[in-house]
Amino acid sequence: MAQTIEVIADYQDQCGECPVWNPERSVLNWTDCTGLRFYEYDGVRHKILRSGFQVNGFRVHRNGGFVVVNNEGVWYWDGVGAPGLILAQAEGEACQLNDCIADSHGRLYSGSCFYDPQAEYPLGKLIRVDLDGTACILDDGIQLANGLGFSPDDRTLYFTDTAARTIYAYDYDPATGDVKNRRTFVKVPADQGLPDGMTVDSEGFVWSAQWYGSCVVRYDPDGSVERRIDTPAKQTSCVAFGGSELTDLFITSAAKSEPMPVMPPGYDAVNGCFGGPLYRVRLEIRGRAQAQARISMPGR
Repeated sequence: MAQTIEVIADYQDQCGECPVWNPERSVLNWTDCTGLRFYEYDGVRHKILRSGFQVNGFRVHRNGGFVVVNNEGVWYWDGVGAPGLILAQAEGEACQLNDCIADSHGRLYSGSCFYDPQAEYPLGKLIRVDLDGTACILDDGIQLANGLGFSPDDRTLYFTDTAARTIYAYDYDPATGDVKNRRTFVKVPADQGLPDGMTVDSEGFVWSAQWYGSCVVRYDPDGSVERRIDTPAKQTSCVAFGGSELTDLFITSAAKSEPMPVMPPGYDAVNGCFGGPLYRVRLEIRGRAQAQARISMPGR
């Protein structure tokens, strides 16, 4: 069944990403990580909260404000003043980070990303930031780290490698925060888009935005395609559930064309609508509230 897609805001985001619904305040935040803008939407109005600071990914902090990841590391920002750096390295490796997610205990998970299609580049890591603000490496060998999500039973962590066209699944231990047994959950065919940002709904189905694919794909817990929702944007970038019943699917997109060697055959990186707006689709499927981070600032 065709879904009605609304434009909620159109700032022509160069690379809109990471929509996160805050149920305590009934607002959605999202970022333009290339245009260096951070936004808020309260269901009626939208506005720019901050400009000039890179936010590649973030989560709401339990004590207010946000934990932010970007090319320089992990930060705490209270939403008003200057951001403060929490860490720049994990076990001596640079935390040049893309997307992130918090677990039910408030730890933060993120992937380092050094992807450069024009040159040799180091492979990225999956890192965990613990509550005391220290970080450890959980896995490596990632080409272009992207969206993450937890299953409803808190036993599986999903992690997207966009350039590898793969969403991985790990066994996850909520007591320790450790992961093991990396396996392929979804391998997107070469003639389709690339898996980008993602979320997991209350039924345990995985929703993945397809960059170059003009769609969002819903996968069942076995990794089979359950449905596709077409979007106007070639570069559909990330998804999140929000609204009072968590049945609104918010979708970000990117206006700046970013051609890569892993584009599907015949993809036109010059013409067409690449993206820029924040979209919404109203569904009968419920999402899940995203966990909040509880990372401490060093010295506090």
